[in-house]
Amino acid sequence: MESGLSSAGPASSLGLGLGLGLGLGLHRFPNGCTPLSHQVAGHKYGKSELGMLQHPDGTVLKQLQPPPRGPRELNFYNMVFGSSCHDHVFLELRKFLPKFLGTWTPTTAPNELYLKLEDVTRKFKKPCIMDVKIGKKSYDPDASAEKIQQQISKYPLMEEIGFLVLGMRVYQFSSDSYMTYDQRYGRGLTKETLKDGLSRFFHDGSCLRKDAVAASIQEVERILQWFENQNKLCFYASSLLFVYEGSPQLTAMGVGDAPRKLAAPKGTKRTGEVVEHNNNVHVMNSSESRMVEASVGQSLSNMYALHRKGCFKAHQSMVPLHLKNAEQDRSICKCLTLISPGQPNGNEIKQLEKDLMHTSSMLQEPPEVDVRMIDFAHVFPSNTKDEEYIYGLKHLISVLRNMLDD
Repeated sequence: MESGLSSAGPASSLGLGLGLGLGLGLHRFPNGCTPLSHQVAGHKYGKSELGMLQHPDGTVLKQLQPPPRGPRELNFYNMVFGSSCHDHVFLELRKFLPKFLGTWTPTTAPNELYLKLEDVTRKFKKPCIMDVKIGKKSYDPDASAEKIQQQISKYPLMEEIGFLVLGMRVYQFSSDSYMTYDQRYGRGLTKETLKDGLSRFFHDGSCLRKDAVAASIQEVERILQWFENQNKLCFYASSLLFVYEGSPQLTAMGVGDAPRKLAAPKGTKRTGEVVEHNNNVHVMNSSESRMVEASVGQSLSNMYALHRKGCFKAHQSMVPLHLKNAEQDRSICKCLTLISPGQPNGNEIKQLEKDLMHTSSMLQEPPEVDVRMIDFAHVFPSNTKDEEYIYGLKHLISVLRNMLDD
């Protein structure tokens, strides 16, 4: 197994450091909080730091760092989310951040202070999560020469590439488990391996989720547009948090029938002392899979007959199956093999595939994707555009677009 990569099932993936931390007795969790089970980067519980916590109300707690980083991050959130804020630049910025819900102090530790933040993964059943540090530099203007050299040595390609993958957690549909990649994996990526390395975040074990890639590009482009239009702040060592739904939602629909969902019900999954919200999935059994493939195959045969009669477009409503997200593309690819050699010739197959993919794109709903900016301990006032952050965003968008071209 390569460095920085690990595989974990649904149970073992919930807070990998939990057992270690409890065994060492490093910390007692305050007020019913638990370790943030889906954290992919930053200080994690089980080491010397407490790491990030999940409050019983579902919010995320981030312990305030020592000065000057902690107070600087708190001041940033207060400036952007303060009730007296009327600056359109900051009001627009709110859209791209987790909601700031103030500070929180546990009753058992009155000297500790936490930032209370929205958990942007909470609405997802099987959240696939990636933390990407953005910018040509991971050190701020106040950094010492020693600190600068230390940060450069961690990833010498940062200035050229403009971003660094800090961690990923990717749901694998076929095995109902997660693959996790830590910062060692990201630092091992070169200019030549960057695209393939990043594409692993969008691969569900069976295929590349190009729908999630395309939606992620749109989200990053919105953030880029904000940066292009502001010259008040510069961000160093700040990240983008990518989240998309890894659980395919399958809806079988016959002509005139109401939708019939094959996905699992919503809820929570409890393992030991850790509760991970919205993490249920229904994995299709073999009989369901055969039903889906047979239904799509029959649909394709009907479409082929209509295509030969020149009336395909007038009968698009006869397509009896609605497949969402990646499962749609996989089933369509499978059903193309169901056509016998005695049916359409090569040119007709190409046209049929084109028509079928066009129809599927009309039926497919946009995937659930969210991209937020996080980590603001190194945000500084400015009077110019943040060109180094913009450089990282543009290169990241370029790499994502190249995935769609393959």
